[in-house]
Amino acid sequence: MNSISVEAVLDNTGNFILRSLADSAILWQSFDHPTDTLLPGMNLRLSHKTLPLQHLVSWKGQQDPSPGEFSYGADPSNLLRCFAWNGSRPHRRSPVWTSHLYMGGFNESAIYMALHHAGDEVYMSFGMPAGSFVQLVRLEIDYSGKVNILSWQSNMSAWRALYAEPQHECNTYGYCGPYGYCDNTQIVPVCKCLDGFEPRDAKGWISGSFSQGCRPKEVPRCTHGDSFLAFPGMKVPDKFLRVPSRSFDECTEECRSNCSCVAYAYSKMSNIDIDGDDTRCLLWIGDFIDMENNHQGGENLYVRTKRLQGNMRKIKTIEIVLPVVSSFLILICVGLLWICGFRGNQGSKLVWERLMRRDTGNYNQFADGNTEFPILNFREIATATNNFSESNILGKGGFGNVYKGTLEDGKEIAVKRLRVGSVQGAVEFKNEIALISRLHHRNLVKLIGCSIHEDEKLLIYEYLPNRSLDYFIFNDRRKSLLNWPTRFKIIAGVARGLLYLH
Repeated sequence: MNSISVEAVLDNTGNFILRSLADSAILWQSFDHPTDTLLPGMNLRLSHKTLPLQHLVSWKGQQDPSPGEFSYGADPSNLLRCFAWNGSRPHRRSPVWTSHLYMGGFNESAIYMALHHAGDEVYMSFGMPAGSFVQLVRLEIDYSGKVNILSWQSNMSAWRALYAEPQHECNTYGYCGPYGYCDNTQIVPVCKCLDGFEPRDAKGWISGSFSQGCRPKEVPRCTHGDSFLAFPGMKVPDKFLRVPSRSFDECTEECRSNCSCVAYAYSKMSNIDIDGDDTRCLLWIGDFIDMENNHQGGENLYVRTKRLQGNMRKIKTIEIVLPVVSSFLILICVGLLWICGFRGNQGSKLVWERLMRRDTGNYNQFADGNTEFPILNFREIATATNNFSESNILGKGGFGNVYKGTLEDGKEIAVKRLRVGSVQGAVEFKNEIALISRLHHRNLVKLIGCSIHEDEKLLIYEYLPNRSLDYFIFNDRRKSLLNWPTRFKIIAGVARGLLYLH
């Protein structure tokens, strides 16, 4: 063989290059042979006519760098999403590409995955914007199957996680089953059914087994006039069919005219031109799988809904009768609201007085007869919490859920709604109010009122905007906000509150 003069260079991007001195041609480079890590400026090949595709491959263990079970890359049959694979099984699926994949925002900087087309090659890369506070960053798939974005902390000489997925078991592939989705807007992500659907296995759903997913509450009837219900902020399902070269209206009609089509999504892929088509019309034929509702990002998913049936005669009759009936109903409602508004607070107080006279005994040992305790109107609290909407839930406990509410005067409150049939009955409810209403300490949440309406018992506390401690200490990104001096203050504050209670 003829000898060739070469040089070895470690580039500032982290690429190790063997280059010919004669013509500066690259003979070999480490960026062409990824292991478990992707660096900014490094391309991961997703498609090529002749060259093999590339995947990141995890370590086998925390201290074992031999190839592990997990890998990360694109599905060559469909480049519109990436997967973390556990062997041959999908472990985590990315959202479907629009013009980029948004990975997360950190101190006003954002990390994006980008898809590129160059000649015969389609590849993806990632990076931070120019001027970002993060100087050194890398993406890796670890031995447990998590895809992490890490930044170098020079003051600690350690890598810190900026972003990790899946963040929760609920975020793993298909965890919530067909037609189920993982709701990431909750403090702890939970599986839910789309509107108009219900769990297939209600008992299993309650016990935390979601693999059966959900089913439509009513069998849909396909007609040309079917409408679509928009679900915003969604990571759209897997198993889609892409229809090329369609506008939004054409995409809608494509699904409406096909009775097998249950949903569609549309995006204009302004920065991507993989195959000469910058439109992205996706249709779903059959069950949905692997959906999420996200805090940020996501897109609209349009789901086919059952069209209201009825002939024109019925519609005309409704148009004539409805205004007349509505007028009478409005007059009746105004009268009822006036009566209820006058009697509502009095009714709650009467219930409270009856509750205090029951055989639960020793209320007077906790409060004297002159104590005035605020009794709030149940309807006022229901309005303040948006009728106890799930989106208002702050947390869940053994006796019920806690909801965030905003009163008419703008005051924010936390409402503890005791479960109907809870073991905390009249005795415990009375004792908790009698005790806690007498407690005043800076390290104890303040009880500011209560409400009783039939079987409903509510405790109204002051609202604490910083959430609970577990919101920080069990999140890889947020827990870094709690340095040791802050944690020590929290520990001391908890101790002072306990000492006061004792």
